[in-house]
Amino acid sequence: MISRRAVLRSIPLVLGIPTRPLVAHAQEPGRTYRLGALFNSPRDAPQNVAFFDELRRAGFVDVRVDGFGLRTERFADFAREFVQAKVDIIMCGGDPAIRAAQQATATIPILAVTDDMAGSGLIRSLSKPGGNTTGVSILANQLDGKRQEILIDMLPRVRRMAALVDPATTAPRQFQALQDSARARGVKLSIHRIATPEGIVPAIEAAKKEGAAALNVLATPLFFNSRRLIFERATALRLPGMYQWPEMAEEGGLAAYGPRIVQIFRELMTQQAVKLLRGAKPSDLPVEQPTRFELVINVKTAKALGVAIPPSVLHRADHLIE
Repeated sequence: MISRRAVLRSIPLVLGIPTRPLVAHAQEPGRTYRLGALFNSPRDAPQNVAFFDELRRAGFVDVRVDGFGLRTERFADFAREFVQAKVDIIMCGGDPAIRAAQQATATIPILAVTDDMAGSGLIRSLSKPGGNTTGVSILANQLDGKRQEILIDMLPRVRRMAALVDPATTAPRQFQALQDSARARGVKLSIHRIATPEGIVPAIEAAKKEGAAALNVLATPLFFNSRRLIFERATALRLPGMYQWPEMAEEGGLAAYGPRIVQIFRELMTQQAVKLLRGAKPSDLPVEQPTRFELVINVKTAKALGVAIPPSVLHRADHLIE
């Protein structure tokens, strides 16, 4: 666990010459901007690096950031400290982080990325979010179902599957929708709720013991930040899995379908951050959604798991990892 002192230490962005022309008057001369980050992911995660690189290219070169690498149960404490420090923006990853920030302040802009911002009641609507929260909503509920369909297509003989679910992210109504969809394909889907990183391995082992022959790893920062642990245990138990971000298949998961997390941070999150730092009100900024989606299949992992993926599915893939 990262120490409190290490997390609170303010980390300045490295100053450098942008690779593209700066936007005129992007940053007020002599001003230092400060961001607070309620994220489980570390500061040097690729998506975070991409975000700050793009922010510098937009002309914001004197920015300090506190946070990152936090456990979920610490979000509320850090949100309050960010408010006391009068940061310019509180950045949030996932529903628990957003709720902690919203409870701490109704005035400081909250820039968030999560699975279903409107469906979770975190904003009024995508087009008119209201309040002090805006950002990116990634269509997770629809994509979780789509990923399940692709996984069943990949494993046409499977009759029992398991879904790994973070109840802080996925609503109970979505559990039932996934089970109904699986049942229509002749597959029994068991739901395994996981609230902490420590619960991941026991849940995967329980799914295997119950006879599950595949895993649908639902969208949540918890599973993304614990992805290597999931890959290792799923491979050891020979459980093929479907994941949220294409990058997860490239890193060892069997398959993934969705937008790229690095692109979301580099393009959509940075775009929103620049507008907020220039003085835009969060209530006036529509919540963005991704429009590009990729299916990535790791053929190397498939061979290690002894999975023969139908050619019809391989042909649908945007990228194959040999």
